[in-house]
Amino acid sequence: MQAFKTHVRTTILHQPPWLTVEQREIEFPDGHRVGAWPFVITPHYVNLMAQTTEGVFVCFRQVKYAYDGLSLAVVGGYVEPGEDPLAAAKRELFEETGYAADEWVSFGSHVPDANRGCGLAHLFLARGARLVGAPTEIDREQPEMILLTRDEVEQALFQNQFKVLAWTAAVALTLAYLNSEHAGTTARKSA
Repeated sequence: MQAFKTHVRTTILHQPPWLTVEQREIEFPDGHRVGAWPFVITPHYVNLMAQTTEGVFVCFRQVKYAYDGLSLAVVGGYVEPGEDPLAAAKRELFEETGYAADEWVSFGSHVPDANRGCGLAHLFLARGARLVGAPTEIDREQPEMILLTRDEVEQALFQNQFKVLAWTAAVALTLAYLNSEHAGTTARKSA
């Protein structure tokens, strides 16, 4: 199967470091060309589920601008320029929660929008998380850190309480990974 080709890129909005919107001229695999294809460039980011040594999950209850009301949330943030996604995940876990973990499982990197881009989401599970200090990040959204059991996380997932797609994916992949451990199916472990 042939790949798409990009022939021309024109920046139509540039607000560094958060957003660039390009209009591209692209060619489909069948040769058809489109001259006004919008493409959104945002920073790459990490989202992770942190499971403590006691087996509960570190989550947040918080608000965000793009949805109404409260949502459950996972740990996450932007990958700094030149930073490895795993290093970003470890940094974000400590900054937001004061926790650290030695065992990390990578669920890979995922494009949020198959046709428009919108960054790259790197999803992880941190196992054996333990409190090693106080959170260092001041968050204007004032999230409430909460600990949830596996059953509570699963129930919240199916009740649509995680209102951001990448958070939902991190939760679902974590639960699938934990369910498959005894079946011999594994994801890629990171150091």
